[in-house]
Amino acid sequence: MTVSQHARSRGVRLPRSERRAQLLAVAREVFVGCGYHASSMDEIAERAGVSKPVLYQHFPGKLDLYLALLDESCASLVVGVDASLKSTQDNHERVEALLAAYFAFVDDPDGAFRLVFESDLTQESAVRAIIDDVNVRCAVLVGSVIADETELDEAQAQLLGYGLIGLAQTSARAWLAAGAVIPREQAQSIAASLAWRGISDFPRGGHTRI
Repeated sequence: MTVSQHARSRGVRLPRSERRAQLLAVAREVFVGCGYHASSMDEIAERAGVSKPVLYQHFPGKLDLYLALLDESCASLVVGVDASLKSTQDNHERVEALLAAYFAFVDDPDGAFRLVFESDLTQESAVRAIIDDVNVRCAVLVGSVIADETELDEAQAQLLGYGLIGLAQTSARAWLAAGAVIPREQAQSIAASLAWRGISDFPRGGHTRI
């Protein structure tokens, strides 16, 4: 939802699900722009054009709102990773699609990746648990494909899964932090080439390379 859409929602009675979505969209703007500690429920309510009681009807407190938003952002990343792995049966193309999923997530204008990868609230156990969980889920998705395509056992494959998502996340964030001076397609292709040169050396069934 854009700023103009937020403005049009002022004073309009929305269905509960639509109001919740609107509040999450506004909260994302505030948390991404200011960080958790510098954000306030007053500002979120003001930007959303609702009273604080309405905001609290949906989210009992600022942390509850942040956790709901973090859950939503993490779910989006998992969906993207899962879709990338299912998009092709060619392993080289899978690696490229995985890198593309992380670059797309980081490059999304809504900035949700900052909540997942750059949260200023990681000392909060509930936040840390959600962030740890999304990394595990993504690594398991990647590791499951590696285990199916190689002679590696589950633990070995999952370790490589962590390695691939770590490379994808770090390279995507570094690309954006540097000002995205390299076109996104080229940057993710460079990172995918590095990842492929490593993972392709692991033998698949029949001792051929994946």
